[in-house]
Amino acid sequence: MLLRLAAAAAGAGVLVAGIVIPAVGGMGAGFVAAADEVNLRPVDLAEPPPAEVTIVQDAKGNEIARFYEEYREVVRLDEIAEVMRTAIVAIEDYRFYEHGAIDIEGTLRALATNLQTGRTSQGGSSITQQYVKQVLLNSADTEEERNAAVEASYTRKLNELRYAMGIEQKYTKDQILEKYLNIAYFGASAYGVEAAAKRFFGVHAADLTLAQAATLAGAVQDPNATDPNLGPEHRERLLNRRNVVLNRMAELGKITPEEAAAAKATKLGYKGTRLPGGCESSKYPYFCLYMRHEILSNPDFGRTAKARLAMLNRGGLTIKTTLDPVAQAAAERAIKRYVHASDRPVAAEALVEPGSGAIKAMAASRRYGTDAAKNEISYNVVADAAHGGGVGFQPGSTMKTFTLITALKKGMKLDDGLAAGAGYRAPAYSTFKNCAGQNIGDPSHTVTNDEGSPGWKTLRSGTWNSVNTFFMELEQRVGLCDTVKTAKSLGIRRADGKKLQEYETFTLGINETDPVTVAAAYAAIGARGTYCAPMAITHITDRDGKTTRYRPKCRQALEPAIADATAEVLSGVFTEGTMRGVGGIGRPAAGKTGTTDGYASAWFAGFTPDLAGAVSLGDPRGSQQYKLTGVTIGGRYYGSVQGASVPGPIWRDTMIQALRKVPPTPFTPIITSRFEGCTIGCRPEPDPKEKKDKKEKDGEGEEATTATPSPTATTSASTSASTSASTSASRAPTPRPNPKR
Repeated sequence: MLLRLAAAAAGAGVLVAGIVIPAVGGMGAGFVAAADEVNLRPVDLAEPPPAEVTIVQDAKGNEIARFYEEYREVVRLDEIAEVMRTAIVAIEDYRFYEHGAIDIEGTLRALATNLQTGRTSQGGSSITQQYVKQVLLNSADTEEERNAAVEASYTRKLNELRYAMGIEQKYTKDQILEKYLNIAYFGASAYGVEAAAKRFFGVHAADLTLAQAATLAGAVQDPNATDPNLGPEHRERLLNRRNVVLNRMAELGKITPEEAAAAKATKLGYKGTRLPGGCESSKYPYFCLYMRHEILSNPDFGRTAKARLAMLNRGGLTIKTTLDPVAQAAAERAIKRYVHASDRPVAAEALVEPGSGAIKAMAASRRYGTDAAKNEISYNVVADAAHGGGVGFQPGSTMKTFTLITALKKGMKLDDGLAAGAGYRAPAYSTFKNCAGQNIGDPSHTVTNDEGSPGWKTLRSGTWNSVNTFFMELEQRVGLCDTVKTAKSLGIRRADGKKLQEYETFTLGINETDPVTVAAAYAAIGARGTYCAPMAITHITDRDGKTTRYRPKCRQALEPAIADATAEVLSGVFTEGTMRGVGGIGRPAAGKTGTTDGYASAWFAGFTPDLAGAVSLGDPRGSQQYKLTGVTIGGRYYGSVQGASVPGPIWRDTMIQALRKVPPTPFTPIITSRFEGCTIGCRPEPDPKEKKDKKEKDGEGEEATTATPSPTATTSASTSASTSASTSASRAPTPRPNPKR
């Protein structure tokens, strides 16, 4: 009776879900009622593209990372081995090329088996129906929608059948098979036959053998139960399932019994090929992290965070980035030369292109990861918190550059000077005002140079030798708020995202920041005042081949002549100042060392017109608690680490190699009538004592200039670290920094 009713209903274009999922308990009632009431007609199915792998490339087109929610690589049917196509049809729907959307014969056979056993042991779904179910499942945005896509209900089956009829009208059988093989889940986190072939056997879908094809065809029925990645029991079930497929292929005459026997005699052969993806497996994890966070947080890449995440993990994009493999390799080699991965202090470097903001390299001495036993670091030490980083390190005297720029903006000439004492104390509470107009000067707080040479300093000599008290006097003269505004205009911000701390020691680098931020600021000077926000992405091509180009976001932050004069002064750091013991890079270059109070961290930031970079060195456990004194770094002992000790040489070696094939670009000469000479605090003759000090000492003020101290080196009384707030790497600086030196 049931079979006659089903056949009659099918002939009249009427069918029911009960054919596929019979009623359990009163098995005939649901079937008969549905047969009387349901008239199936084709319905068009919305088919959003299945999730695909997003590939990230460097500037040369080399792959550097992959992102995916489902690891899938869509391929054409002619890129899938014929034996794979044969195997999947044989086991899943052997009459696929003969029936329409619904296989009445298969459905009734499944129904009879289910009625005999009293349970749903055969589904009877055609490949078209299975494709529909996968589309509905992949389109689900909520858990409720996902459950509805797989629930054992008549409603779901009826809708599935209607959609299947629409699919059969819309596509050829080959097109449907191609779509199904690309959307099906095979287990072991592999979606689609190409990903499965690589994951299971390390081959392309086009190169699958008979045994391998039978294995994958067998896996789709219950991929979780036969997931070979889950252990021996699951592999045994997969092996048995493979042999079922081989037997079925032989039974249908698709292969000979001998071929089936030979294939069954082979081992499973599961390789478990590691699927590339995520920043953890990237060759350049810090750049990868920066790029990923940029996409997830930047509205340029999508209206909402959810949309941006879906685009990255499901979009099948090709993302071309700014990373230069030559510059990256140069940074990695230089860091490795001076700092070991096993060292507690971590060195980090960012390279940024002047005029575009393109991040050319991001490197660190320690591997990215969560394995503490391997001394891995679990955050982006090269970037700020918004890009996966932490709280950063205090940059020390690299921030003095912004006070220098402010002085030049206010009309001071390069030989204008002032008296720098052995110590500096604000004359009154009202001496310094923050940008809110509040008095923040502290007459009880003294900034010192230790035994660094006090006396008359010009913008040139004060900068070259990084004299703390000179810059405190200079900041008092040009204004704290104006200095802060200059720094902000060049992109300086705290790594933790909080507001800059506006205290009188701002010029000495009390605000923790990161190498990308500092490198971009110095790149603006190299670009003659054009500040460009750091950028990591240049092009995104979607799965349909449409490419969107992303351009630099730049603005004129400084008058070009001011930037030229700043470069003129900072060039002397290599020849007359704290880096002269390290040396230059064989082309025009400028920069500034930075060392915080008590040697908590050390920096170097510098630039050419072609490339800028910043190097930080500090202990991520807490730079104030674990200072750079009495430490062994890179196999060398340091009594104390200054900006010119480790960061300076790293920067020098990096730039030499990164720019090896780049023709040198000179700095633009300064306007002599505007900047040369002296109008404020002029001295007709140099101080004899200052002249003597300059000859006898490697450097004065902030840092010593020897790149590699002797094994017995100790903190020199003739060097002075830039004063900074006594803060740990995990808390904001105290309002009244009180340097010890």
